[in-house]
Amino acid sequence: MARTIHPARAGAASRVRRVDDADRTERAHILVVEDDAALRRIAEYRLKEAGYTVCLARDGAEGLTVFDKIGADLVLTDIRMPGLDGEALVDAILERSPSTPIIVMTGHGTVESAVRAMRRGVADYLTKPLSWDETLLVVQRVLDSAALRRDNAHLRTALERRVRFEGIIGESETMQGVFRAIDRLGGVATTVLIQGESGTGKELVARALHVHGPRRNGPFVPVNCGALPKHLVESELFGHERGAFTGAERRHRGYFEQAEGGTLFLDEIGEIPAHAQATLLRVLSERRVRRVGSEEDAPVDVRVVAATNRDLEAAVQDGDFREDLYFRVAVVPLRLPPLRERRNDIVPIATAFASRFAARAVELSRGAARALREHTWPGNVRELENVMERAVVLGAGGDVIQADELPPELVGGEPVEAPATGFPEDGVDLAKIESVWIRRALAHCRGNRTHAARLLGITRQTLLYRIQKHGIDIPPEGDA
Repeated sequence: MARTIHPARAGAASRVRRVDDADRTERAHILVVEDDAALRRIAEYRLKEAGYTVCLARDGAEGLTVFDKIGADLVLTDIRMPGLDGEALVDAILERSPSTPIIVMTGHGTVESAVRAMRRGVADYLTKPLSWDETLLVVQRVLDSAALRRDNAHLRTALERRVRFEGIIGESETMQGVFRAIDRLGGVATTVLIQGESGTGKELVARALHVHGPRRNGPFVPVNCGALPKHLVESELFGHERGAFTGAERRHRGYFEQAEGGTLFLDEIGEIPAHAQATLLRVLSERRVRRVGSEEDAPVDVRVVAATNRDLEAAVQDGDFREDLYFRVAVVPLRLPPLRERRNDIVPIATAFASRFAARAVELSRGAARALREHTWPGNVRELENVMERAVVLGAGGDVIQADELPPELVGGEPVEAPATGFPEDGVDLAKIESVWIRRALAHCRGNRTHAARLLGITRQTLLYRIQKHGIDIPPEGDA
């Protein structure tokens, strides 16, 4: 079982593992603090014979100095010593390093002191004269228990972070700032406006805000405002009553009511038409909705997180977006940086995508990593995801993605289907090129339009429009 050395000995941490009878080449470090010289020598001999690295101290003061200097995986200390006694030493060590396991040695007359030390956080105690068979068993058990607690703590931390920032990878300082903002905003109900270019992961951040907050057990309802038919925006957001308009055959609960007790994510809020902005402002102000065709308001308990890739302040100046609505949704603005502003994150994100698509650990060659870092990524993380999926699906299938498995435009070549040099005098048939690639994507995805749209870096709605535009037949096994 792996052990982690005290921070003062962190350089050796990776070399420490469980010591057993078969392999004692990598040793846990034990600090023995004992004022009896004979017992110190015996302890050193028996512990070294058992395969541990041992450091000795004559009293509590010297033991604390040694611990501060080099640390220890376990401290074995006497209780009754001149000067700084064992109880004071225990308090000082646990104050410095609460996770360091300590075993105290005590005579029959000082068992009460050992019990007090146990209450302070000592792992175990031994009575003198020591039985070394028992001592070695206790030492090994305490070390194993400490290692298990550390492993569990690491797993809990890793799991918590994965839940809190699900799907978000960011080692750069800019993304760490985003993570800190999620920490601060998760526990409050304040409306947040996430601003960022298309493909930067705005919905992932909205989901992280939801999962990290007190409404995590409620629904998370994402709405792409740009995809809502303009004449049905109010009906979709706020609901409608039966007979409210032609085709309204039954009562419909809008997205606000569907998100009751949870989070409503209004993506691309800047696309909401002017006639619906006034109603949205009233709902955000009063926290009540009125379904289309109804005469009564219904209260809603919803946290709103909005997002946009537009400059809403400029839209306000141009008269395309209400100023009072802007101030209502932008209570706390949160900017997501484009991928080109956090190049240190590109390779870790690409590796994660490739490993996910390949269903195994996949790495990048130096050339591939360099090509990815040098690309401008106008489509941001979404574009990077598509590139890595193509590399895995169409590549050689190895555990290392090479530069020549990436699209030509990323490694200095020309995009596929583009002329090798110059520009043809007769021009190019852009519609034909688009049609060819749409057909290839649909064939590769067996007609699944959602998957094909992701490969092409466009929305499903855009793909459906272009399929109709070019008169493309869908493979029979495609989705509806």
